[in-house]
Amino acid sequence: MVKQGKLQHDVHQEKVAFELEDLLVKLGQYEKEMEEYHKNLVNWEKKRETERRKLLLEEAELKQQSGVWGETNSGGSRFLDKWLSRRRRVNVEPGVGKMVSYLNREKKLDSVVGRQPITPVAPKGIYLYGNVGTGKTMLMDMFYNATKGVVRHRRRFHFHEAMLEIHEHMHEVWKNQIEDRTVTSSIFSWIDNLPFDIKVKEWLIGEERYRQEAQLKHILPAVADKFLVDRQANKTGASLLCFDEIQTVDVFAIVALSGIVSRLLSTGTVLVATSNRAPEDLNQDEMQKEIFAKFVSNLEKNCSNILIGSEVDYRRLIPNRKTDQVHYFSPDDSDFQRKFEKTWCDLITHSGGVIISKTIPVMFGRSLEVPESCNGIARFDFEYLCGRPVGAADYIAIARTYHTVFISDIPVMSMRIRDKARRFITLIDELYNHHCSLFCSAASSIENLFQGTDEGTLFDLESFQFETEAEGGKLRRDVLAAGSVGSGPAVPGIVSLLSGQEEMFAFRRAVSRLIEMQTPLYAEGVRLYHPFFQHSRQQMLGHSTTAKSNPSAYSPF
Repeated sequence: MVKQGKLQHDVHQEKVAFELEDLLVKLGQYEKEMEEYHKNLVNWEKKRETERRKLLLEEAELKQQSGVWGETNSGGSRFLDKWLSRRRRVNVEPGVGKMVSYLNREKKLDSVVGRQPITPVAPKGIYLYGNVGTGKTMLMDMFYNATKGVVRHRRRFHFHEAMLEIHEHMHEVWKNQIEDRTVTSSIFSWIDNLPFDIKVKEWLIGEERYRQEAQLKHILPAVADKFLVDRQANKTGASLLCFDEIQTVDVFAIVALSGIVSRLLSTGTVLVATSNRAPEDLNQDEMQKEIFAKFVSNLEKNCSNILIGSEVDYRRLIPNRKTDQVHYFSPDDSDFQRKFEKTWCDLITHSGGVIISKTIPVMFGRSLEVPESCNGIARFDFEYLCGRPVGAADYIAIARTYHTVFISDIPVMSMRIRDKARRFITLIDELYNHHCSLFCSAASSIENLFQGTDEGTLFDLESFQFETEAEGGKLRRDVLAAGSVGSGPAVPGIVSLLSGQEEMFAFRRAVSRLIEMQTPLYAEGVRLYHPFFQHSRQQMLGHSTTAKSNPSAYSPF
């Protein structure tokens, strides 16, 4: 790409490229080792389950033969009745009794079957951090594309998409736990036809349910096991997780990332991640410090931390050739509104379709009404997308469905509309990550879009109003003067408003990406990398389109 003039030579990027190339070579060998490991693991799991049921049946047989749950002879002595009653109470195993029974059984299985096969040592992943526009995402996506055919199980996520999928998997796990509590659950169906009394069967079901609840007590590991979905179809082989823009925006993000990433790393998944911050600097607001410390320790143990030391935002240096296609319309051109409308009409005419209103599916069973769309092109106004309670899930649905998006009436961002500004930044992130073509009609140039107005700049931190119930609408300066942040542990709910650092990173990133999305180089990539066109090519080639397409197969930066 440097030889072709598409990239400027950068020693920092070159260093990272060599590190990623080295990791790619190691992954080839690791894939073979993990294939062998998973074959052994499957055999071990089958043998352990067989032996576990055998132990359960032996215990059930003893209880059946002892008759302690059977009916007593009405003509028996009162002494015998009392003795049997006492024995019944002894044999009941609620609470601690079940735990001891479960642990003893697991210990016996370790001695009979042996412990779980040892996971091969995974090559160290890479945690890549640095300033906006220095090439982090570009390098990670180059690496991800190069792993096709090398690593069997691989996923590429942006932060927003990952958080939504975690929420979705957590909901599924909770739902399944509730459904599996019933006696008629398929998990317990093998007990139905056993030749035991009803009381013994109830004991067996109780033991099975306790084992299930013990395994699902910590929900995040269960979610992590579903995170690499290809594993459901085929367990063999190595796994790779590419994670773009790791952030710790709230308590949930810290807890979820820590639990899931730690679980994946402990089971041999290789992580390649990007962020604006070094791992130890992610949690500026010191939320959940103990959990965060374990997360950082896991990252340092399993990843090499590499700083792209360049201060250059390369998106601003992309050549902007003189073309007829303008993507960003602002008052810098007095005729910008008419030209924006003409561009919309021209593209619709060229698409050969009819403008319609359409409803598209969103995650969690929701849907979103798209007022105007035609053959992969959609149009919205700013208020419709950012002035209502919508979020990342809605923006991902739009970005996956439409290769070209028009947004009109974008205002200058200020404190008065900071929530809308944050939604707009999330929207830009998702349109960029899915490589959508974006046409904007805005009240100012890109450079001045986040500079604020007479109502106050977006970074006027002293006038941030706390929105938590505990704060009762106090201003930051009033809370600081009082030396308190309200009653109860309210800090996690407001800390992201205290520093504004994450917002500042996000605003700079949005400006940088908006600049790149106007360039011919980015526009040329839309037909290559957007899911709409990838899906069309798969249909033309006769391939199955059931698998998810990579939402950001490659991005120039």
